[in-house]
Amino acid sequence: MEIRNLNNSPKVPFNLEAFILHAEQRIEIIHITIKSGESLDKHKNPFDVIFFVISGTGILSIDNEDFKLSQNDTIKITSEKNRGWLNDSNSDLQLLVVKLL
Repeated sequence: MEIRNLNNSPKVPFNLEAFILHAEQRIEIIHITIKSGESLDKHKNPFDVIFFVISGTGILSIDNEDFKLSQNDTIKITSEKNRGWLNDSNSDLQLLVVKLL
């Protein structure tokens, strides 16, 4: 067994402040920090994802609809949906992303 955290986890291979906390055949868990005023462009993935807001607030755009999410909110997005984030607050938005592979 290994305890993982932001200090000993690999960074994702994208220009994001994001770390892979766990990865195996059918699931991946990623911690993402989106700074104030930053965004994550809309995109699709070939898998479903679950977002859990650890701290902060942000706007999650799904296709043409926006949702304001805050601490402890959870939402599942299916693979066919475009999704993107905007941190419109004055503090970091920290997300736990569970990829259902």
